[in-house]
Formats: sequence, structure tokens, C-alpha cells
Amino acid sequence: MALLETKSVTKAYGALLAVSDVSFSIHSGKIHSIIGPNGAGKTTFFNLLAGVYPPTSGRVLFEGKNISKMKQYKRARIGIGRSYQVTSIFPELTVRENVRVAVQSREGHNFSAFRSAESLSECMDKTNAILEEMGLIAMADQIASTIPYGSQRSLDVAIALATEPKLLLLDEPTSGMSPQDTRKMIHLIERISERYTIALIEHHMSVVMSISDKITVLNQGEVIAEGSPGEIQENDDVKKAYLGGGTV
Repeated sequence: MALLETKSVTKAYGALLAVSDVSFSIHSGKIHSIIGPNGAGKTTFFNLLAGVYPPTSGRVLFEGKNISKMKQYKRARIGIGRSYQVTSIFPELTVRENVRVAVQSREGHNFSAFRSAESLSECMDKTNAILEEMGLIAMADQIASTIPYGSQRSLDVAIALATEPKLLLLDEPTSGMSPQDTRKMIHLIERISERYTIALIEHHMSVVMSISDKITVLNQGEVIAEGSPGEIQENDDVKKAYLGGGTV
């Protein structure tokens, strides 16, 4: 059974079909990329998976349960975590505090726990373990807004991991990054994919082709191709959608 799937999902804005009749599935332990040219409907579809808004028609299923009308915060509680194209960090908190807040929310602590957070040893252990995993422990006590941009992107992923997701949705994880930071993010995604199922939107084809187990291609709100990186690179419909017949 798929971890998450959509069945004939459509999102309409009046007469505009941003996503049209998309059936899609993500299986546990895989990296599944969603790509497409500008205006293809990728972000709208991702928002349907995350619960930003419900589909106009069709269903979204998670572990076989219909979650089509479930709010985003409730999806986080059942195991769907998300990072954002624009980072969602708290810029005035330290790196450690950013992750700790997310861990506390997952554990059900209210924010009065801030005053006694140091005494919450389990919470702090989880926080530090995530920072270690993300390569952020050395800057844990720095204010989040002062760390390099690439590290802020990693912090955004760390916050998503703090919710202990079964499925991690990554929205343009290398957006705005330098080539060096992009390589670091690729290695990071590969490393965490050993423990997490990952779905991502990404516009850098070199990233997509190097890390994906499976790729779904959208164009004008519809799925035009799906398969392995090699199959997608050779697909004529994908070539036409991107470059009028050129190489993907």
C-alpha cells in the first residue's frame, strides 16, 4: 500500500484548473520528485498534499485514510512534515530554540515550557540529535537570522524533522543556494532518506536526476509522465514540455 496517494485530485479556481485529475502515489522509503515547467501546477499540488487547502474534487489518502479535508496542522500530527521554499524559521530565536519549539509542539508541551526547557532532558536530547544529524550543532546557540543562508535552509528541514514525520515534503530545498550549498543539501537529503520517505519539488534537474527513485512530471496541471530518472530523461512529452523537444 502507498504511504500517500491521490485519486483523481483536481483543484479549480473558477474556470482555471490548477491541478486536473491527478492520481499519484508515494511509497515508503523512496525519494519521489515532482517536476514541471513554470506554471505546471507543482506548488498547488504540493499544497494539496500538505493540507494548505482541500481539493475541489478527488481524494488524498495517507496510510489508507482519507485526509482530503484535514487541516495542515492535523496532517503534521499524523506524520506529514514539510519544509518551505521560503524558510519558516523564527529569525530571532537561536538555532537550537527553533528546533526545540518544534520538538515541544510534537511532544504536546505548551509554550510555558520555555522557562524550564533545560529541565526537559528528553526534549533537549531530541533537539540536539536533530541538530547533529543536520550538521547544525556547531551553530546551535547562534541567532537563526545570522547563520548562512544554506544553513537556514537546513534549519528549515530540521524543524520539519522535529515533528517526527513519516513523510517529509520538501519544497524547492535548494532554492537560492550556491553550488556548494546545493551539493551539501543533496548529501543531506540522501542521508536522511535512509530514515524518511521524501517527496520534493525541485527545479534543478541535476538535483532531481541524482537523488530521485521516481519522478512525476506535471504540465498544465496534469501528469504527463512518471518513472525513473532515466525514463524521464528519454520521454518525448517531457522534452517537449521543457524545451520543445530538447534534452531534459
